Amino acid sequence: MPFLIALVVLLTALGVLNLLLTVALVRRLREHTKLLDALYELVGVEPGISPDRTGIVPGETVGDFRTTTVDGEPVGRDDLAPATVVAFLAATCDSCHEQLPDLLAYARERGRQRVLAVVDGAGGDPTELVERLNAAARVVLADPESPIGSAFRIRSFPRFFVLGADGTLAAVARTVSRLPAGIGA
Repeated sequence: MPFLIALVVLLTALGVLNLLLTVALVRRLREHTKLLDALYELVGVEPGISPDRTGIVPGETVGDFRTTTVDGEPVGRDDLAPATVVAFLAATCDSCHEQLPDLLAYARERGRQRVLAVVDGAGGDPTELVERLNAAARVVLADPESPIGSAFRIRSFPRFFVLGADGTLAAVARTVSRLPAGIGA
C-alpha cells in the first residue's frame, strides 16, 4: 500500500510539473510572437509573405484611382493633398476595431479632409465602422480588389498610408501610433 501511495504522489507531482512547464512555455511563445510581430512591422515585411510581395512601400507612387465616398463625394489620387492619411480597415478585423479610437482622435486633430478611410465590408456589416468614421474622416466602401485597393496594393488590414507629393508614399504603418509625427496640415 505505501508503494501505491508513493506512486500516486510521484505521478501527481510529475503532472503538476508538466502543467507548470506548459504554462511557462505558452507565456514564452506569446512573448516571442509579440517580438516577431514587432520585427515584421519594423522591417515592413508581413509574416508569410516574401519581401517582394509586401505591397506598396514608401517612395513608390500610388496607382491612379477614382471612387466615391459614402457621402457621394468623388475622390481620386490627384484629389488627395500631401500629408493625407489613407486608412484601410475591414469590418471583420479585430485589429481594425482596436485602432479605431486612435484613428478617430488622429482624424479629429488633422481635419476630415486630411483622412480618407477605406472600409472593406466583405464578410461583415461595415455600418457601425462607417458611421463612427464618417464623423471624422471621408469614408469609402471598397474591397482590396477595387481600384483604390489595387492602387495601394492592399494585402492585409489594418493598413495606414501617408501620402507625399505627387502621389508618392511618405509612410506605411500597421498602427496609427506608428504614423510619423508632424505630418498634419
